[in-house]
Amino acid sequence: MNLGSVLRKLRKDRKLTLKAVAAQAGISEGFLSQIENEVNSPSVETLVNICSAIGYDIGEVIRQAQNQERLGLIRRDEWGEIEIPASGFATQRFLAPETRRVIDSAILKIEPGRSIPARKGVKNSQEVLCVLKGNIELVHGEEVHILKEGDAVHYWSLYEKQMITNKTRSVAIVMWVGTI
Repeated sequence: MNLGSVLRKLRKDRKLTLKAVAAQAGISEGFLSQIENEVNSPSVETLVNICSAIGYDIGEVIRQAQNQERLGLIRRDEWGEIEIPASGFATQRFLAPETRRVIDSAILKIEPGRSIPARKGVKNSQEVLCVLKGNIELVHGEEVHILKEGDAVHYWSLYEKQMITNKTRSVAIVMWVGTI
């Protein structure tokens, strides 16, 4: 049961800070962070206090944790078409954000001439790209790599010096996996 990720999601849904919830629950901000990251487990009393601080019934929180998706299976015929917004790329994720704790993954559809920068604020992260259709350009630091259909690359993220660009005339489709 991923109780911590449910607590984090519910806290963020209410736009509450770690500091505010921790203070109201009578625990340290660091301890609440450990609970949300599933490094530590709260006592029943502490869990009741956290739930009260975020405005949820403990029973509802436990039900949500028990019902979390543990496996994301998408059959080929379920992908369907993705509407690509003005940004020029669309992301189709395998699991909901609150269930991703160690890795994130998605299928990226990138319009011709469009780019995707590195994820903001991610440090010491690793990523894998596999080109499923088309070609892309990966700028990674001072290096530029052209990846063609079937090519894959594993690299450490470089937040300020990384870009994925589709320089072709057709949509590129890429499977992306990255550590959080």
